[in-house]
Amino acid sequence: MWLGAGSEQSWGCVVLPLHPLWGLAWAPLHPTERSSIIVGDDDRGKLFTPEQYEEYKRKMLPIRLQNRLYVSWRSPTGMDCKLVGPETPCFCTHRYKQHKTDYEEIPKDRPICVPCRVNRCQCKSYHYVPLNGTQPIRCRCKHFADQHSAAPGFSCNSCSKCSGFHSCFTCGCGQPTYAHETVVETKQERLAQGKPVGQDVPYAAMGGLTGFSSLAEGYMRLDDSGIGAPSAEFLESPSSGMDHPFLKAFQGPSSSAQASSQLTGETTSPSAQDITLAMGHVDFVERRFWARETSTDWWDRI
Repeated sequence: MWLGAGSEQSWGCVVLPLHPLWGLAWAPLHPTERSSIIVGDDDRGKLFTPEQYEEYKRKMLPIRLQNRLYVSWRSPTGMDCKLVGPETPCFCTHRYKQHKTDYEEIPKDRPICVPCRVNRCQCKSYHYVPLNGTQPIRCRCKHFADQHSAAPGFSCNSCSKCSGFHSCFTCGCGQPTYAHETVVETKQERLAQGKPVGQDVPYAAMGGLTGFSSLAEGYMRLDDSGIGAPSAEFLESPSSGMDHPFLKAFQGPSSSAQASSQLTGETTSPSAQDITLAMGHVDFVERRFWARETSTDWWDRI
């Protein structure tokens, strides 16, 4: 779930799933829901009164604007393969928002510890572990990640041969899981590396989310860390063999083909692909769905 920008008095926006044919849409966010996103789990399940809510904002918002922690799962090449958000689960199976994410003063020790706040949880610091689809990945001892202890060392609870969780599951970047590391850093540290920090937001446990593209995995972004849309100069630059695969898939006809058609005076009719793109993906899928529903031929329904 990603929140749209808005003033403190406005409702804001939230992405809601709709009909499979319609994809996603922006819907207004109720003030109560907005306050719960700002407060997080600090209210311990009991809604704050207006006075308590205002006092909480006066105390916590300056801390979040100055001492925000950016959490990412980084590959050996420096790519942020996963930017951790409030709902991203930890190795201990608890979400990032259930960990200690607000510090009045940032600890000087490195790495910065983000311990879990759930009672009796042995997690000493947030540690991201990827999923294989919807299932946890396996250790080299053949047991799942959630069958290991959340205490430092991540020993297996189901066997005595495992010396600690070690998975060879391959990330989308091509590197194995054990080669990655969970990085917790400050705004200044990210800026020093040339990585995006996004806008200052009052929401709890935002982690490494800096934009809408932060929800995608690192290798699927147009940039290395989800900084946002590329510049106009980059988009208008001539295509080359080093272009991103997504740019190659949606790039228009080559300039040489356009120049030859202008010299000969020939007019080329748009292809079926151009027409489909012009209609828009959602409109095309919806038209195809209703055509299949109203068709009397049984093979059109397959």
